Amino acid sequence: MKVYKKIGNVKWLGRISKPFLGKMILVTAFHVSLAAVGLVMAILSKNIIDRATEGKARSVLFYMAIYGALILLTEVFGVIQNLVKTMLTERFSFGIRKKVYDQILRGKWAQVQEYHSGDLMTRLTSDAGTIADGIVGTVPEMVSLSMELIMVFFTLFYYSRLLAVFAAVIAPIAVLMSWWLGKKLQKLQVKVQESESAYRSFLQESIANLLIMKAFSNETYASDRLTTLREERFHWVFRKSAYGMVSASVMSTSFHVGYVVAFTYGALQISAKVITYGTMSVFLTLVNRVQAPIMQLAYQIPRIVSILTSAGRIMELERMEEEDYQADRQFEGAIGICMDHVSFGYGDELILKDVSLRVTPGETVAVMGESGIGKTTLLRLCMAFLAPREGHVTFFDASGAQAEVTAGYRKFLAYVPQGNTLFSGTIRENLRMGRLDATDEDMWKVLAQTASLAFVQNLPKGLDTVIGEKGYGLSEGQAQRLAIARALLRNAPLLLLDEATSALDEETELSVLKGLREVSPRPTCLVITHRRSVLKYCDREIKISNLGLENPMEIT
Repeated sequence: MKVYKKIGNVKWLGRISKPFLGKMILVTAFHVSLAAVGLVMAILSKNIIDRATEGKARSVLFYMAIYGALILLTEVFGVIQNLVKTMLTERFSFGIRKKVYDQILRGKWAQVQEYHSGDLMTRLTSDAGTIADGIVGTVPEMVSLSMELIMVFFTLFYYSRLLAVFAAVIAPIAVLMSWWLGKKLQKLQVKVQESESAYRSFLQESIANLLIMKAFSNETYASDRLTTLREERFHWVFRKSAYGMVSASVMSTSFHVGYVVAFTYGALQISAKVITYGTMSVFLTLVNRVQAPIMQLAYQIPRIVSILTSAGRIMELERMEEEDYQADRQFEGAIGICMDHVSFGYGDELILKDVSLRVTPGETVAVMGESGIGKTTLLRLCMAFLAPREGHVTFFDASGAQAEVTAGYRKFLAYVPQGNTLFSGTIRENLRMGRLDATDEDMWKVLAQTASLAFVQNLPKGLDTVIGEKGYGLSEGQAQRLAIARALLRNAPLLLLDEATSALDEETELSVLKGLREVSPRPTCLVITHRRSVLKYCDREIKISNLGLENPMEIT
């Protein structure tokens, strides 16, 4: 079973790699070319020593010129290869993240809630990065290392069978490499971290507030916003990587220049008959070059395991079912709700059993009951976040048009959930989550209807005032009023409020409820509340109890 699962992971990795296959072949070609150039340089060094031993100074200088040109070619190839590899890894990882992010946005809400938001973030960032780095880095490297090993082994075998066998058996200790980037690179790294922070913050917040994204049908907006943030990150990653690689290349070249000077001096010494044994030089070089691929191939094994593990975690998210966005019916005016013998439970025990309910278009209905009795569940069934085990939930209008509720019909509703559901950003950006094309005039209007006009006008920058995550910088009551204003801005024919005024004092609450009653055209409104003071603004009350849903009662 485990073998079959791993084969499935490998097939999945192959499928997601197809769009990047051409560039991966290019990266592999660079790897192989560098290995081949290195081998040519090793053989060339032997010829230089041999010519020097024979006293042919002109030939030595000619071959040294070729040797120096190959060094420069190696550095150029190295810079290009690393840039292509880094940018390909970035695009590859974003491709995986975008695919999974869209799946979370459009997946069934109940299935998404089975995962902790931190776990989803880890899969979107760490696991996606591991896969991208592994595919772009490990696969081409393993191919090139294998080819390098074959080329170097047979070259060494040609010169000395004993050394070839010895080098293949005994692997040396890896060489320690140094890296210095400078102040400019540090500044670029800060920019990369800031762009990564913005990128991850949006992912975290949009997933944490998935109900808002879905309730206001902003899945496409969120996906496009993620792409914009990725482009900004891509810019800084490219600049940082390019500068870092050029800096490292300059350092590496300086080391090579020192080596060339020393090598030239030694070759001229051989020409003067001071040094012989030129062939030993190529032996030593090839021994090192045949051992290195063996060690590096062994090092890839744990990376392969990590890649397959991360692939399994991403594939698990891809198996989530997508919501049904079909919405063929068009409604006119306010929308009514009909529940026909609906039953629902999160586990084996039912929370709602055989519930039948009818809310006519334009009604304002209060939903009351003890905490945990199923009031919020009732609203989630109305929004198709949850699907009933039995029965049907339908929308209808005064003309008689009706349709069973799906995710596609959320475009006809506005929602204010419990708690603080504001995003970090400006007040304008938060309000526009309700309607992306809203004007400032529209926003000031709904702020007035929700008793928010005065406090927003008194803020330092008005609508452009920046607030922190979950409305940091505002009181709970102010945050709650902005959430109601955001819902009203949608101008939807159905308004669902879940304890929407719980953080308001009685005077402010009554002012907000009065504003809701004056909204024109008047929407159908379903209000979950524990406060009896709300009832005078409602047409009737329904109460959920352990025995079921009590019949509606007129409110006078």
